[in-house]
Amino acid sequence: MQANLEVLEGLVRRLDISVPMDQLESEVQSRLKRLARNVKMDGFRPGKAPLGAVARQHGPGLRQEVLGETLQSRFGEAVQAHQLKIAGYPRFEPKAGQSATTEMTFSASFEVYPEVKVDDLSSGKISRPVVNLGDDDVAKTLEVLQKQRRTFESIDRAAAEGDLVRFDYQGTVDGAAFEGGKGEDFAAVIGEGRLLKDFEQSLTGLKAGDSKGFDLTFPAEYGAKDLAGKAAHFEVQVKDVQAPVLPPVDAEFAKALGVEDGDVDKLKAEVKSNLEREVKRRVQTKLKEQVMELLLQKSTLDLPQSLVAMETDRLMKMTEADMQSRGVQTMKLAADMFTGQAERRVRLGLILAEIVQAHKLVSQPEQIRALIQEQAQSYEEPEQVVQWYYQSPERMQEIESLALEENVVAWVAGQAQVEDVTTSFDELMGRA
Repeated sequence: MQANLEVLEGLVRRLDISVPMDQLESEVQSRLKRLARNVKMDGFRPGKAPLGAVARQHGPGLRQEVLGETLQSRFGEAVQAHQLKIAGYPRFEPKAGQSATTEMTFSASFEVYPEVKVDDLSSGKISRPVVNLGDDDVAKTLEVLQKQRRTFESIDRAAAEGDLVRFDYQGTVDGAAFEGGKGEDFAAVIGEGRLLKDFEQSLTGLKAGDSKGFDLTFPAEYGAKDLAGKAAHFEVQVKDVQAPVLPPVDAEFAKALGVEDGDVDKLKAEVKSNLEREVKRRVQTKLKEQVMELLLQKSTLDLPQSLVAMETDRLMKMTEADMQSRGVQTMKLAADMFTGQAERRVRLGLILAEIVQAHKLVSQPEQIRALIQEQAQSYEEPEQVVQWYYQSPERMQEIESLALEENVVAWVAGQAQVEDVTTSFDELMGRA
């Protein structure tokens, strides 16, 4: 076998692979004989069909099968001999102008992995949020939990933000009713955004029994396209105004949130522990985002288009599957919608792989265990979650990838200029 390597443009390479015909035919005949011992063919008992008949029916398929296996095997040997790192899959094409009497020659075109160059990172700047959680943060979180378990009671006063208002309404556009423009006993909490802002403002200040007419304009981006940007008139009649009632932070409240003995101090401690885990996760995410941007700026490499195409296809199929799972009508998505994201992901993947290998940033078993335990802490049965991870190679691979990313983030942070920035919890969560 001969395998001549040709360097083409960029990362593209080509190998010419010759396969002896006698070797190919020998393997085909061997498989035909084995097949003939048991094959079922019309007009013959099992295993009694003549070899010639078996060859006529099954020979072409077997020949393609043997040729494919032989090419893959010879290609693998050639790749190893030339010490190549293949990106994607090869494309085999027969060489033109050959008689194929003694041998067949194929061209295998493929891409190789690029050389990745990471420049000096010492000039790079990274901001690291530093959050000091306090009692106020715990109190705010408890208030959110209280609001999630609130009840409402009718009250004899004007509606204000946070109140539940029950009302009838009738809307018209240019004096004509429209679909969805009429409702009875409709209920909404003012300030939660379920209604248009102008509609909520018109309800504010009304009491049970009040009626009001008002005009508003539907937003240009309104979901119902036949109403988008149009002026409408509404008449509403308020039937009931209910004020929110928050449950007290007491033993019953603590039990409802999983603290079996109802100890409020334990509840607060658990809330703070959960906030600390969330802070750690958010800080790590922000560091990772900055590290990835810095690596993209400081690295140079050629992108294997075969890997970009594979990642584009993967992202497209994931999106289509997600749309189907959410009951969204599926449509044929254009591949170029995902090309930019695919290029970024492939580029980062190659850069991270280079850094991990060059600086031996492999994950350790104890690091993997710690990450799994950290993930499991937010569940009621953490040890069962830990076992769940260890029972699945796919889930373990996800954790290992996370560990490698953390190692790269820590290494880059050690090379770059990191500034600690005092940040409130609300700022970190994007609520400031």
